[in-house]
Formats: sequence, structure tokens, C-alpha cells
Amino acid sequence: MSDASGERQSPAPFLRLVRGNPTPEEAAALVAVLTARARAVQAARDAEAAAPAPRSAWRAPSHPAGGHPPRGAGAWRRSFHPG
Repeated sequence: MSDASGERQSPAPFLRLVRGNPTPEEAAALVAVLTARARAVQAARDAEAAAPAPRSAWRAPSHPAGGHPPRGAGAWRRSFHPG
């Protein structure tokens, strides 16, 4: 980033510790844990987006609505008038 004078500015900090006095190792461990968690959440979202939508039982050929249609001569009449 640069301001109106063309000088480069550092971006705003991603993480700011407001209490305590952590050692550099503790701060690095915190950043590593937060990064790993963020990547895991993103991977789960990507996997969910890539998964196919569940198929409706109404569209499954093994579960036709209303049973199997009648067969044989005049079947089209019996399909509309079951009695």
C-alpha cells in the first residue's frame, strides 16, 4: 500500500495482543494454531461446496411416486382411472 506521497505503508496488523507479555515462541505458537484452524475451516467449506447435492427420493427410479404404471393393452386408460 502507498499513501498520497508515494511512501509504502505497512498493512494493519492481522493480530494484536492486548494483554500479557508473550515470548516470541508463544506468539508464534498462537499464530500457528490460528492459521491451522483457519485453513481447516476453509478446507471444510471447499469440500462442502464440491460435494454434490443430495438426490431427492422423488427423483430416485427405485421409488416412483404412486407405484409402477400398469402394462399391457389399454394401460394408458388404467393409468388414469385406477378403478
